[in-house]
Amino acid sequence: MPRLAESSVMEKGFRILGAFDEKHYQLNLSEISRRSGLPLTTTHRIAAQLVASGALERVVASGAYQVGLRLWEIASLAPRSVDLQRIAMPFMQDLYETMHYPVHLAIREGNEVVFVARLVDKTLTDARPRVGGRYAIHATAVGHILLAFAPPDVQNEILEAPLNRLTSHTETDPAVLRVTLGRVRREGLAISDRQIDTDLVSIAAPIYDSSNRVVAALSIIVPFTQMQGRAWGYPVQASARGISRANRPRRAE
Repeated sequence: MPRLAESSVMEKGFRILGAFDEKHYQLNLSEISRRSGLPLTTTHRIAAQLVASGALERVVASGAYQVGLRLWEIASLAPRSVDLQRIAMPFMQDLYETMHYPVHLAIREGNEVVFVARLVDKTLTDARPRVGGRYAIHATAVGHILLAFAPPDVQNEILEAPLNRLTSHTETDPAVLRVTLGRVRREGLAISDRQIDTDLVSIAAPIYDSSNRVVAALSIIVPFTQMQGRAWGYPVQASARGISRANRPRRAE
């Protein structure tokens, strides 16, 4: 019985952590209770335990909760992304210094993209997407890359499900998206024009592994008013090719 009780507490802890996302990164106790579906007293008790362990932190000014640094440290060790981050970072740094716009690295998880690394101006404390942030795959440039090179059954499953319109520019027509994905696959370049944020355009290119599979996408995010056409995709593609080469183990001579 103790093991069942421990399992129940752990499951509730994950439900509380799952209440946080890119748009809800600070929540008060009532909001956590509502989003997790747990009673307020249970939420209070387990949230206190998560704070004690460093998985959650309290915001001094407001008393709200946010994901703790300890949880970020553990998540950064996930083998799926840690090696890729290490390999990609020098190329991301070069791209950032060349373009002077935020640079992001993302992978696919289900019907979402997860941002696993980024380089932004240190003064932009609230810049998004954050590391760990999740976005709809159909509305982002990195998502278009990862979906274009995904197996056909994955594409069909995602495109046949309801697709949310996030701005007036978000494309939700599966037929139009299939045409877009075909072009992305041919050109190795994706541009998401104000589909997530009406002020921003994102430009992305694929990253390959040693088996020539697309395992991630590299992107820059540019203000719409400063966008200067598809030519801005060339530096992104060049950096993505560099990461892909470095991501392929050298064969023994």
